[in-house]
Amino acid sequence: MKVKGRGVTEGEAEGEVLFSSEPIGFYGAVDIDTGKFIEEGHELEGENIAGKVLVFPRGKGSTVGSYVLYGLAKNGKAPAAIVNEETETIVATGCILGEIPCVDNLEVPLGELVDGKKAFVSADDGKIETKG
Repeated sequence: MKVKGRGVTEGEAEGEVLFSSEPIGFYGAVDIDTGKFIEEGHELEGENIAGKVLVFPRGKGSTVGSYVLYGLAKNGKAPAAIVNEETETIVATGCILGEIPCVDNLEVPLGELVDGKKAFVSADDGKIETKG
């Protein structure tokens, strides 16, 4: 499946899709040293976001979330790419600082990006291609 969206940042990445129907607030939700999702009660609790194409509707919470994304990138534990319905300022800033490719405003619902499938994300031209 090939999908068009809007590139929020620059770059290209490939990884396994990790989907959440819930918004993510990175501050207090993700361990910066491991990439493990630690927010209790969140559907991604216990998952690891490192190297994944992380798909979720939008960010939430503290502006410190931008620095958590940056810290994850510095520690080699960031998502390979981020895909949102709508990328708000906190996630966009974190992706810019961490040089994480980010795409939003897809022409299909996010749920069509299925967990476990491989995805290639080109934020340079706002394209996503899933395989398998």
